[in-house]
Amino acid sequence: MCTSVSKDEIRKTVWRLLEERGVARFPKPIFGRIPNFVGAEEAAHMLCRAPIYRKAEVVKVNPDSPQLEVRRAALRDGKVLLMPTPRLSSGFLLLDPRKIPSNSVDEAATIKGSFKFGKSISPSEAPSIDLIVLGSVAVSREGWRLGKGEGYGEIEYAILRELGKVNDSVPVATTVHELQIVEYVPHDRYDVPVDYIVTRNSFYEVKPRKAKPSGIYWEDLSAEKVKEIPILQQLLRDRRRV
Repeated sequence: MCTSVSKDEIRKTVWRLLEERGVARFPKPIFGRIPNFVGAEEAAHMLCRAPIYRKAEVVKVNPDSPQLEVRRAALRDGKVLLMPTPRLSSGFLLLDPRKIPSNSVDEAATIKGSFKFGKSISPSEAPSIDLIVLGSVAVSREGWRLGKGEGYGEIEYAILRELGKVNDSVPVATTVHELQIVEYVPHDRYDVPVDYIVTRNSFYEVKPRKAKPSGIYWEDLSAEKVKEIPILQQLLRDRRRV
């Protein structure tokens, strides 16, 4: 893949490839989504055997379908789960497995169930995070990833970094199908690189690690994006009062 290819071109190529190879799973169409894939559960189990997962007490995981098993495993293993709501429309949900009936853990890991069993919190109320798991459309072995193109993974990270809930040493992992690993991904300063790429058959550590964004780059956010995310509006008001 040449270095002149755009982010959108890479996304379209990967979405099409997953469909053509028959490894795309519900929900469909996968175009425009973090794609669910055959082997997502095995990739989750591969991640859960790793030291970065085993020693983590608080794990932030995206709400998309391919990371459902990661969320289930975290709750089954007694880890506190921080889950952003879709499009950050309702902020973050905190799921404490000690407060979830054991027979409801699988339900609690779903988007619908997380609203039922989770507690809505402001990002300032979030505990310090030990591991971040992101969904991806594509990722390079240099650690640069692409989401579906709306920037929510980056905004979530920036908010939590701004509030001191994560720092540069907190590991970031992504679980993907092998076909989602590409040669090159263009990146901007607000993009969040991953430190670990996990598939059903491999656990790859990115070396050297890339530096992560230090917080919110307000000048890179459109007025429309700020308007649609209440947390950003509040942080901007707080910033202006300082």
